[in-house]
Amino acid sequence: MIEPILLTAARISTYSQSSLLTNASGFFFERDERLYLVTSRHVLFSKNSKHYPDRIEIELHINAENIAESTGFSIPLYRDGKSLWRHGTDAAGVIDVAAIEIDRKALPKTAVYRAFSPKHLLGSLTQVEVGSSLLIVGFPLGFHDALHHTPVVRHAIIASSFGLRFQGEGFFLTDARTHRGSSGAPVIMRIAEPLPAHGDLPWMLLGIHSSRFDVGTRDLIEDEALGLNGAWYADILLKLTERPV
Repeated sequence: MIEPILLTAARISTYSQSSLLTNASGFFFERDERLYLVTSRHVLFSKNSKHYPDRIEIELHINAENIAESTGFSIPLYRDGKSLWRHGTDAAGVIDVAAIEIDRKALPKTAVYRAFSPKHLLGSLTQVEVGSSLLIVGFPLGFHDALHHTPVVRHAIIASSFGLRFQGEGFFLTDARTHRGSSGAPVIMRIAEPLPAHGDLPWMLLGIHSSRFDVGTRDLIEDEALGLNGAWYADILLKLTERPV
């Protein structure tokens, strides 16, 4: 039996028409019977890197008895020239998180996945301390179990005061070994006392992994990379998944 947490993550391939552009990570989030794919905004659109995909494709498991069976599922990013994905902004600027709704009726009837929900977001009574142990579930450099189509997990710790906006922006720091392709991966922490509402996912969704940090003055020979990363606070998903008025 595969651990349910591994079924929350999806390997994303971005395309411009039929041309493969990049690989990234994402995860499923559901709210009010609606299903979303969440990833980093720069996976779907980036002026800095001139990255303009028009669709993405994810791998879906389609046989609960044989996890090695999968299929590709294509998701368009635009319709009539308008983006189908949503992202947020705050006083500091653009938040590097995007969510796109998935038509459940279009999914294979035998699709096997797990999704986080608002119940997996941080509650007001939950305390998260600096140095707390975390996991990042994703596809670094596209690496994964190619037979069973499952992600890998990297260990991390919280490296800045959780709840404070690091340098005034809506993310916190993690200390973890990450790579390209991990963008959009869920950053999670084990729930000490899970409730029935958490189902078979006793994990708290704390953030969405975005990118690595470095210091411009670092000596590339003498100094190792910082190994620090930005993770955007997951409560932005409550805004991105609101039903349009």
